[in-house]
Amino acid sequence: ISSLMSLLVLLRAGRKILTGHVSSSVSCRFAATSTSSCLPSSARLNSPHNNLRRFVRSSFTSTNRSLPATVISPNVTPRYRNMSSSSSSSAAAADHAAKRQKTSAAAGGDDAAAFQLGPQTFRVPMSMHRENRQRLVSQLKQLPALPTGALVLLEGGKLVNRYDTDVELLFRQESFFQYLFGVKEPSAYGAIEVDSGKTHLFMERLPAEYAVWMGAIEGTESMRARYGVDAVHYADTIAEVVAALQPSKVLLLDGVNSDSGLRAKAAEYEGLAALPCDKELLYPTLVECRVIKSKQELELLRAVNRVSSEAHKEVMRRARPGMAEFELESRFLHETYSKGGCRFTAYTCICGSGNNGSVLHYGHQGAANDKVAKDGDMCLFDMGGEYHCYASDITCSFPVNGKFTDDQKIVYNAVKAANDAVQAAMKPGVAWKDMHRLSERAMASELLKAGLLCGELDELCKHHIPALFQPHGLGHLMGLDVHDVGGYPAGTQRSTEPGLKSLRCGRTLEAGMVITVEPGCYFIDVLLDPALADPVKAQFLNADVLARFRGTGGVRIEDDVIVTPTGCENMTKVPRSVEEIEALMAEGRAMYGDGKQ
Repeated sequence: ISSLMSLLVLLRAGRKILTGHVSSSVSCRFAATSTSSCLPSSARLNSPHNNLRRFVRSSFTSTNRSLPATVISPNVTPRYRNMSSSSSSSAAAADHAAKRQKTSAAAGGDDAAAFQLGPQTFRVPMSMHRENRQRLVSQLKQLPALPTGALVLLEGGKLVNRYDTDVELLFRQESFFQYLFGVKEPSAYGAIEVDSGKTHLFMERLPAEYAVWMGAIEGTESMRARYGVDAVHYADTIAEVVAALQPSKVLLLDGVNSDSGLRAKAAEYEGLAALPCDKELLYPTLVECRVIKSKQELELLRAVNRVSSEAHKEVMRRARPGMAEFELESRFLHETYSKGGCRFTAYTCICGSGNNGSVLHYGHQGAANDKVAKDGDMCLFDMGGEYHCYASDITCSFPVNGKFTDDQKIVYNAVKAANDAVQAAMKPGVAWKDMHRLSERAMASELLKAGLLCGELDELCKHHIPALFQPHGLGHLMGLDVHDVGGYPAGTQRSTEPGLKSLRCGRTLEAGMVITVEPGCYFIDVLLDPALADPVKAQFLNADVLARFRGTGGVRIEDDVIVTPTGCENMTKVPRSVEEIEALMAEGRAMYGDGKQ
């Protein structure tokens, strides 16, 4: 009777909210299982219901009311379970499911702890994250400054609302936390006892009423089995649990990303300051762990690349003059999501046609892939899917009408020569800045043959003429972030030379690194005009020939490459020669006709 009365109160309050008489500023979060940010959830409720959802959480949490046990169904596979408000049969069902999952995981069965968005998508075993934790512990133990009894502590990402609204941006886990734990839910903490490697997760405690709006509630034992960790606690007990572990030192993540210049956020909770904490040891050690990928990480990255490669091929098959850039972008998004479960991209899609191809990071909201591709335009499409927070980053350049002109072949083959030269020379022990210079020389040599440049190759390279056409770096580390951490470890200085100053990686190559190879050639007025007006640089430029190419955009060929013990492995599987691209696009016309599809 008490539960039924609670429901009646709730429904009456809901009617008031729907008519605008009751409001609440208390926010109730989504239990997002996705892997991205910056988009509103397609599954969110309408605004009046959002108000009711917040009221449900705030009112029942504050008054300790509960819904009937039947709300938390024992007959479904739950996302969350709340032990205190479940019936005994529900709790027994949850425990039984968790024990079955634990047994299967130990046996390596099909139900072992893993992430998989759908049956046709790649299956990521949670053992990948366990291996990452073991690697971190092993590296930390080699540090002379590390005391016995240390504890690693990280705080996961949090949900973010769109400005002052109740629209929640779809959650994507913080990358360091994802690397170690693979947890999809926000507002979590993770701790690793360095001596033993024992792992603890601290998950948000949800009210029983969460089940009405967001789905059945999963308990700590079920989450422990699902993520393959040693223990799961509620986040509101973290102070007591950590204190009981009596760590000699709590290692916190605090450091500056050399690519973005932004600082990683150290874990915080009330009472942590009373414990001995260290902010120096963890960040550089964890960064170095992420630089070299494990075998399981490489398999995941290969899978994401396969999905994105196939999507790029389908975009080329369907491209036609008269299509807007965003139409082709949407085809890529559809292919990567529907075929591979890449719910989001690793970065904003760059879909430049014609002169837009010369804008290095075109596609932002101020230039939103909104031009119509015209007959004769080159397209430069830089797009990569993301799965389980692991990235791909592929650029394909092709003529929208399916046939290269002679001038388009000149530029495309010059860039391809640079890409081929780098991949042929890559191996452990090679400095990445030397690969950048190699790409510049290879491309400049082809432009010199075609008459766009004048003079001796050594001299024009000495005067940084190639940087006028390729102002960006050759490539960057890639993994959990498209521009992954570790490009410039402590003590490594960036060059100030044109071209090299934009290089995102200043390291010597090592086996297990994943790096992009992305030479490009662009005709950018704001770079060419001052160069033509400079007597020193102008002597290397053929202004009359360049005039044919200005306004045509650019070409970039970008592959995602693994450094192997003897060379490299290109994970990107798309047509690269002029002949292969033209054949694929002819295949698309045979399949879909000459009109827009």
